[in-house]
Amino acid sequence: MRENIRARTDRELVSASAEFVWDKSGHTEVHRYVAGPIIRLLRDANARRVLDLGCGNGALTALLAKRGFQMTGIDCSGSGIALARAEFPTTRFEQRELLAPLESEHQGAYDGVISVEVIEHLLLPRKLMQAARVALRPRGVFVLTTPFHGYWKNLALAIAGKFDDHWHPLRDFGHVKFFSRETITSLFEEFGFVDCGFETVGRIPALARSMIVSGRRSA
Repeated sequence: MRENIRARTDRELVSASAEFVWDKSGHTEVHRYVAGPIIRLLRDANARRVLDLGCGNGALTALLAKRGFQMTGIDCSGSGIALARAEFPTTRFEQRELLAPLESEHQGAYDGVISVEVIEHLLLPRKLMQAARVALRPRGVFVLTTPFHGYWKNLALAIAGKFDDHWHPLRDFGHVKFFSRETITSLFEEFGFVDCGFETVGRIPALARSMIVSGRRSA
């Protein structure tokens, strides 16, 4: 996985936009860290049919399809879905609002749901958790990644003067939620996910790039 692209919205610290804008195909930097663990967790759960909530430009969705999973990607970004459909015509992609209730065809239809670096962009993160739970069959697995935040990492950002670069308050559709292990795990527990797992990726654990949380939908 040699690509390391950044979407236009991620490249611009100051931007006004009607959506999260994707203008490039290919894998983002975080895919290098999370693709392997996501594949492992899905295979450990014997997942075959998988929903990608917030698929962006579809690169990771398509990679998982190549690894043998039956993938569907959903995103609210019209530019992202247009790129995904053009680049990966054999994979199913849908443009829809992530926070809206799932249509009946998606309810209880999946062995696995993934959501990669999405929840930190949402003012109402519980809507994403609910969508994942509704989409899963009983005992289906939900795998979520989000940037890691903890005392030492936040202190390092403050000392380095990187708060604006990292939190980008002037960027529309940027990060609005900042999770620690405790807060993201509590969301999984709140929505009845069991057998929860946690790991960090990228850098040393105290300064980790992202965290990966997984859990099974209770019966």
